[in-house]
Amino acid sequence: MKSKLREAERSAKDLAKVEGNIGKLENKIAQESKRLGEAEKALAREQSRETKKREQAAKRLADSTNRKLNQIDSTLETAVRDIDALKSLPQTIHVLFLAANPLDEDELRLDEEARSIHEMIRKSEHRDSVKLESRWAVRPLDALQAINEVQPTIVHFSGHGSDRDEIVFQNEQGNAKVVSLAAIVQMMKASSDKIRLVFFNSCYSRGQAEAVVEHVDAAIGMNDSIGDEAARVFASQFYSAIGFGKSVRTAFEQGKAALMLEDIREEDIPELFVANAVDSEELAIVQPSEDA
Repeated sequence: MKSKLREAERSAKDLAKVEGNIGKLENKIAQESKRLGEAEKALAREQSRETKKREQAAKRLADSTNRKLNQIDSTLETAVRDIDALKSLPQTIHVLFLAANPLDEDELRLDEEARSIHEMIRKSEHRDSVKLESRWAVRPLDALQAINEVQPTIVHFSGHGSDRDEIVFQNEQGNAKVVSLAAIVQMMKASSDKIRLVFFNSCYSRGQAEAVVEHVDAAIGMNDSIGDEAARVFASQFYSAIGFGKSVRTAFEQGKAALMLEDIREEDIPELFVANAVDSEELAIVQPSEDA
């Protein structure tokens, strides 16, 4: 019995050691489980951050792609509009030269202006694309009649103007007949289907030009009195540039350059006005004919 008792005591001690080892193992397992849980949480957080980064990168890429596609679409739309505008240009344009030189006003050399314009058009590259039609001693109703007959692309008024934004035509007796700004604007409004540009080559016509661009693409007027020689040189060079297929802005600047080259110090008098959404740098009036 003593021997069995000692064996039981040894077994109890061994069992206590085993239970102690089991407790240690359980503690280690708990610690490892805790570390594993923390590692899994860290991994999950890292995976979440990486997913967000990928999603943000994908969103930035998509936004950038959409912006580029929108830019391409906008460029294509602009190109299509420009091509359509060029296609819509007439192969032959008509310039209607309306001249009035009343007997009771200072005589102007309007014939010299018309001759010089005709000569410069004749010497231009696309001369066959520009036809000059002139009407002389114009009375107010003659202007409407001529516009209806010629269906011009450009209407050119040459003669006297007043500092009250009026233009001077002639009456039945050949004397001055003043036409108001409102009447001029109404005439352009009622006749603007084909008219692209109105050129007021007369004194104090800035207000007229500024007003008519509500109904046409562009207009040129004078902000002061302008001399015969300046009016002739500026206009003839303007139409020369138009005949070479230049834009309205380029033709306008060349007209001013011609005044400076001739030492005619009136280059600041002409002014160019364009309608809203019209770019004078892109506004072309002449499309060369196929035979040009």
